Amino acid sequence: MSRYWVIMLFLPGINALVPARSADNMNFHGTLISPPSCTINDESKIDVNFGERIGINKVNGVNYRQTVDYRIRCDASAGKWDISLWLKGTRTSFDEAAVQTQERADLGIRLYQNGQPFILNKALPIDPKNLPVLEAVPVKAPGSALTEGAFEALAMLEVVYQ
Repeated sequence: MSRYWVIMLFLPGINALVPARSADNMNFHGTLISPPSCTINDESKIDVNFGERIGINKVNGVNYRQTVDYRIRCDASAGKWDISLWLKGTRTSFDEAAVQTQERADLGIRLYQNGQPFILNKALPIDPKNLPVLEAVPVKAPGSALTEGAFEALAMLEVVYQ
């Protein structure tokens, strides 16, 4: 009989350890869709050639400014998405909107979008039907003296959907 009482004493404690269960009151659902297909420049390289006659004393972030010729083509479904343009590359130590040239630490290529600096590695929301005007211009580090010679800078333009 003492066993029976011991078991009875523990049974109420077991009930307290089991959480109360109720009917499900949350529902999760949605629809998965594919992002639109977008291409930049028909997947061709974008080339900005400043030419062979850039004066080392005339590089000032204004002279030699050129429009960047590019196109973005997206499927009709792109209008349902938030689309951003990214300029990815290594930036200079002296200008957050300038791509570092490979040969010279004191020279970069600053990019503009609609007249404003296009900050590298930062999203720029765009409308694919009304693209921003992109421009590029050579810039030098403050106080530096450029020397003669060729230069090249590389970056990647990328479309991102959300």
